[in-house]
Amino acid sequence: MSYRGATFAALLDRARALTEDNALASVHAWKRDNPGCLAVGYMPVYAPRPLFEALGCLPVAIFGGGDALDIIRGDSYFQSYICHIPRSTVELGLGGQLDVLDGMVFPSICDVIRNLGGMWKMLFPQKYSSYLDLPQNFDPAVGGKFYAHELGRIARELAARGARPLEPEALRAAIVRENERRAVLDEVDKLRRAEPWRLRASEAYLVVRAGAAMPASEHTDFLRAVLAAARSRETRIVDNVRVVLTGSFCEQPPLDLIVALEKAGCDIVEDDFQLGLRMIDGPIDGADGDPLLALANAFLVRGRDTASRYIDKGEKGAALVARVRACEADGVLFGAASFCDPALLDEPMLEAALDAAKIPHTSFKFAENAGQFQVIREQAGAFSDAVKLWGASP
Repeated sequence: MSYRGATFAALLDRARALTEDNALASVHAWKRDNPGCLAVGYMPVYAPRPLFEALGCLPVAIFGGGDALDIIRGDSYFQSYICHIPRSTVELGLGGQLDVLDGMVFPSICDVIRNLGGMWKMLFPQKYSSYLDLPQNFDPAVGGKFYAHELGRIARELAARGARPLEPEALRAAIVRENERRAVLDEVDKLRRAEPWRLRASEAYLVVRAGAAMPASEHTDFLRAVLAAARSRETRIVDNVRVVLTGSFCEQPPLDLIVALEKAGCDIVEDDFQLGLRMIDGPIDGADGDPLLALANAFLVRGRDTASRYIDKGEKGAALVARVRACEADGVLFGAASFCDPALLDEPMLEAALDAAKIPHTSFKFAENAGQFQVIREQAGAFSDAVKLWGASP
């Protein structure tokens, strides 16, 4: 599909349609155009997308059902005091919306996703299902070797299901395509930081998430068209405070909540939405040597600090403070999904780091299907006003 010359409004409409497509119509279309190829879903924090593309598979990030899905059967499989995304994912599976997927991969994000992986195997035994155990040892000779072995295992299992056998040159080519996509994503983020009124956070959210079910090369073309259209669009400068939003790396907030934060006077100049598409900082060096090891070591060496990734020898909160400084933000919003253990357990340590750096911050919780945001909007508005007036949170 060609996006060249499309208007910003048309591109945004396309992104919104893809984001709201719980039935995965675009994946059905891809499989019709690529007969015999597999579509592999994964939970959204992180998965080695170049590996899947090298196998001829389409990687598809599954973000749950959002606020457009009624949960009926999904609630019966999980306790009430956990986050919402596993319930809506099971609801989508039982409702047939995910039938187009040939398999699911569950990265080791947290205990809830581990349990969801086990539940998936029982509910859909005919489908491929794998738990991706991410390394906790950051020595490339240990953790890197372990992770490369895990990636090789998944490649062999998918090949047994009909995917192409893994070839080094195919993986190198997939890494090149992923690096190109990530470079354009960096341009999107730079535009947001430099001129947040030209590409709002809510708009950036849509155009980035549109790539969840696109091959890397198509998403690259799409983002380039978005950048060209955004740079030439007519807009107006808004006097908002600049904030970093963190804590929403897995379950995603409703789009209307992001819009509400903007209306409350907050320009979100950096966030951890769709973290799986941004997990690795910088390019993956896969041109020489074993590309499987290169893919593994990129996660070890340049994986982004997040609550869902073990931080080896780093100081908790230091990376967040550095991001705030780098994008010249005025403060931080902690927006975590209700009952998200990784995010909520990290929050006190991150707050301590921000306090030590004298960076204002405030926090709220949400669920993917929440529909009322007035309290959060008022809180964000009070935070914005306080930062403008006094440079500190209320």
